[in-house]
Amino acid sequence: MKILVINAGSSSLKYQLIDMSNESILAKGNAERIGIDNSRLSHIPAGKDKVEIKAEIKDHVQAVRMVIDALLHPDYGIISEMSEISAVGHRVVHGGERFSGSVVIDDTVMKAIKENVELAPLHNPANITGIEACKNVMPDTPMVAVFDTAFHQTMPKESYIYAIPYDAYEKYGIRRYGFHGTSHKYVALRAAKLMNRPIDELKIITCHLGNGSSITAVKNGRSVDTSMGFTPLEGLPMGTRCGTIDPAIIMFLMEKENMTHDQINRYLNKESGVLGISGVSSDFRDLDDAANNGNERAKTALQVFAYSIKKYIGAYAAAMGGLDCVVFTAGIGENNPYIRQKACEGLEFLGIKIDEKRNELNVRGKEGLISTDDSSVKVFSIPTNEELMIARETLELLS
Repeated sequence: MKILVINAGSSSLKYQLIDMSNESILAKGNAERIGIDNSRLSHIPAGKDKVEIKAEIKDHVQAVRMVIDALLHPDYGIISEMSEISAVGHRVVHGGERFSGSVVIDDTVMKAIKENVELAPLHNPANITGIEACKNVMPDTPMVAVFDTAFHQTMPKESYIYAIPYDAYEKYGIRRYGFHGTSHKYVALRAAKLMNRPIDELKIITCHLGNGSSITAVKNGRSVDTSMGFTPLEGLPMGTRCGTIDPAIIMFLMEKENMTHDQINRYLNKESGVLGISGVSSDFRDLDDAANNGNERAKTALQVFAYSIKKYIGAYAAAMGGLDCVVFTAGIGENNPYIRQKACEGLEFLGIKIDEKRNELNVRGKEGLISTDDSSVKVFSIPTNEELMIARETLELLS
């Protein structure tokens, strides 16, 4: 079975075609600047050179048609007819409380996804557009929605309820939802396999560290707590997001700086995080360079980020009553040995001991153990693969 995985953004559409008989990527690519000048499709077929197709892409329907045309192309295509695509798996950011797992998309599911737009106004509309575009081009192909939030629906009430009047939860669904669930699930399962132990016997902390970052406590294969909350703004300080702060700061700043709702929203989501602390960049590579050249604010930004990770590891070890494994994943988690080292520094009392050489070597997509042989808690760097997880969920549902 060949499954097409779609991740639609407001002006982009990323895709992978995966052969599920051996989980190999047949082709992948990205339609960029949809509805904007200088739009293009980048297409990478397995075993062939990358192809860049520059053309006007007026909407997502046209983007999907271009993807199908690229997959079928006689020179750089990878399939001979569209019927070879057995199903399409769609990444959908927010499923609310309605969905605790992936679902085959029908009218009822689409209605529910649209009802959750107010919970993810930047993401769900783009995901809906991607689904509708695929349905337009491939009306007879089964489609599955895989939700970022679904993995976290196993959290107990004490993890997801906020200490505000309860009717805010009952009326508006204000609660912790968590995100990056597909990534957290993939790397937790992968860690269990690397340890050669059943996941339902393990207590794992997964650290998805990228421009957006979140940490999840996975106990016996189930998410029991996670750092992102009602929105992706809560939790760790991130590239440009503030993470958890005293909520009174928001009202204080709005009054002092005479900020509107939109201005404070941009301030917290786009101007804060390590960018706000450092004044240099939201890119950790730039921060590393600046810190190495003596920039104190860049050093502080890196330290604040690593310290926040350490606090969550300690808190989640306590919440689960123990710890077997820590996993670092995503761009920073996979490629920044300094952050991994600092985040685990001082956690020897939990049984975490980092091997400096292993830590330095496990970068650029390498998977492996970065803890010492005598570390009672195993620490791994594992490249995430959300597309493969989406394809697996799609296959499981349609089988």
